[in-house]
Amino acid sequence: MNISRYISSKIGASGGDSFTSSVTKIAIISIAVGLAIMIVSFSILQGFRNEIQRKIFSFGAHLQISKYDTNNSFEGKPIGTNSVVKNLKGIPEIQHYQPYAFKTAIIKTDEEVYGVVLKGVDKSYDFKPMQQNLVAGKIISFSDTAASNDIMISSQIASKLRIKLGDKVSFFFIQNPPRARRFRVKGIFKTGLEEFDQVYVLSDMQHIRDLNKWSDTVVTGYEIMLKDFNKIDTVASTVFNRMNYDLQLEKVTDQYAQLFDWMKLLNQNVIIFLILIIFVATFNMVSSVFIMILERTNMIGLLKAVGATDPQIRQVFFHKGLQLTIKGLIYGNVIGLGFCAFQYFTKIIPLDPENYYMDTVPIAWNPGIVIILNIVTLGLTMLAILIPTYMIAKIKPVAAIKFD
Repeated sequence: MNISRYISSKIGASGGDSFTSSVTKIAIISIAVGLAIMIVSFSILQGFRNEIQRKIFSFGAHLQISKYDTNNSFEGKPIGTNSVVKNLKGIPEIQHYQPYAFKTAIIKTDEEVYGVVLKGVDKSYDFKPMQQNLVAGKIISFSDTAASNDIMISSQIASKLRIKLGDKVSFFFIQNPPRARRFRVKGIFKTGLEEFDQVYVLSDMQHIRDLNKWSDTVVTGYEIMLKDFNKIDTVASTVFNRMNYDLQLEKVTDQYAQLFDWMKLLNQNVIIFLILIIFVATFNMVSSVFIMILERTNMIGLLKAVGATDPQIRQVFFHKGLQLTIKGLIYGNVIGLGFCAFQYFTKIIPLDPENYYMDTVPIAWNPGIVIILNIVTLGLTMLAILIPTYMIAKIKPVAAIKFD
């Protein structure tokens, strides 16, 4: 039997010692609340990052290749598909690439006129990210024989123009000569990002080719999705070295720098916040062990009198602190994960979409982060507990026995 562990289990076990009981409860609560807040904070932060990135990638992809153009116009100059596809093949980090075409247009209804950018895509376009943005209808249906008249518009544009699902809408294109097309609203989406919701309408790329008199091998550019977004700088360098001299490559982190800078700022704020929480939790544990040592001075004197060494007595209080910490970790995990699960399934806590780009607090599940938080909290707390236990060496048996 480990005598140090046995003695530590008896400290505070008696219900009569109300002060020691209160101190241990405070220590457990501080660890539990601190860990729960850290779990919730990281889950929400990761949820924000994942949700915003998903919304951005549903329109912008990770990398974008287009013709080098000093005019910075929405439509851009056309590029050939053959050379681009040939250069992109063989890069293992690329998950998917897809062509696109832009065309500015004016939507005209009986009561309103609104300018938009028509983004043309084809059947190779990955609609999975966009499907999560759909609030009504379906994605565009493509045909092998003719251009599809289906379009997808944002709920913001639909609300401004009083357009409903299934309505036929007239689009006017300013060119020489001016042209017009009528499209049917097949789907309505909402990303919460005004950069997309106020500007873009999805359509079949073939319409833009017909309007511009392009061949089937000409597009405005290519969007590239990577297998690992964290390798965007490395892959961008590889793609850039393979591109033709008249093309340009843009990273999504540069195109929407303000959003990614905002997410970096959130990371910094959360890290500072979590450091303060860990400091408070460990400080409470140190205080609790320190008070227990002061209250058990008489016991320490008796243990020294019967031959116990300082390391053995330190182990008594170390094991006691470990017991309290483990209890706090268990309660903290239950509270933190329970709160995250409740919000994840009920979405009861709302947000202002104009400020946060989403209407509810997002939750992301990352078991690795939860494990790391538990290990870090346990490790720092155990190191902190060692500090007050070293005052045991200064306690003299004769003075300690008379202490009470």
